[in-house]
Amino acid sequence: MSVPQFVVHRDKELMAQAAAARLITRIVDAQAARGTASIVLTGGRNGNGLLAALSGAPARDAVDWTRLDLWWGDERFLPGGDPDRNDTQARAALLDSVPLDPARVHTMPASDGAYGSDIEAAAAAYATELAAAARPEDHARVPSFDVLMLGVGPDTHVASLFPELPGVRESERTVVAVRGAPKPPPLRVSLTLPAIRAAHEVWLLAAGEDKAEAAEIVLSGAGEIQAPAAGAYGRARTLWLLDEAAASKLPRALYPTGSA
Repeated sequence: MSVPQFVVHRDKELMAQAAAARLITRIVDAQAARGTASIVLTGGRNGNGLLAALSGAPARDAVDWTRLDLWWGDERFLPGGDPDRNDTQARAALLDSVPLDPARVHTMPASDGAYGSDIEAAAAAYATELAAAARPEDHARVPSFDVLMLGVGPDTHVASLFPELPGVRESERTVVAVRGAPKPPPLRVSLTLPAIRAAHEVWLLAAGEDKAEAAEIVLSGAGEIQAPAAGAYGRARTLWLLDEAAASKLPRALYPTGSA
């Protein structure tokens, strides 16, 4: 378990731009080291804001997009192309404008896809796809993602792991079907905490006043069942990227030199 680090930016726009630049650097470094990189995307306003900022970043073309694997932390179990799906929003923000290899864009199954309305089969299929991509040196049933990004919800949820629901308690499976999510739509597919914690780096994104209480709860020592974001950490690094509004209830001592 890595000790959390914090970077606090003036506002959400600056946070998105700085996070995009940071992600480009991380991808380029991984590709230089072993030829490829593996990233897990997050949805929501902060995840999509980061992708939009990356789309407009001057250094965008430093990435070899053909050698990048993209995964998702969770997905709304809706028909393919639905505007509320995370992959639809990601395509609009960035993916359709860069030369990705379609075989390396690993979207979660849609409700009108090969598994139809069987959400349990959809979750199991994504777990199988992850396991097939894992290498012996990963020592896990998922790849050792270079960076796994997560938005932090006002209720402290990450991916589609909500407080007290069964998914956050899962200790064996890497992907679960989520039913009865308190945030619509109620049916979702999500990585579990064991899958999240296989990543080299986990980045938690929080911007806006509505995230301040969640950040305070998580970083005050709450347990992961009550505050799922507390259970999200990387093997090598756990990085919180916040704006001043989201960090407003945190002790200043947490980030004495980390603000930007």
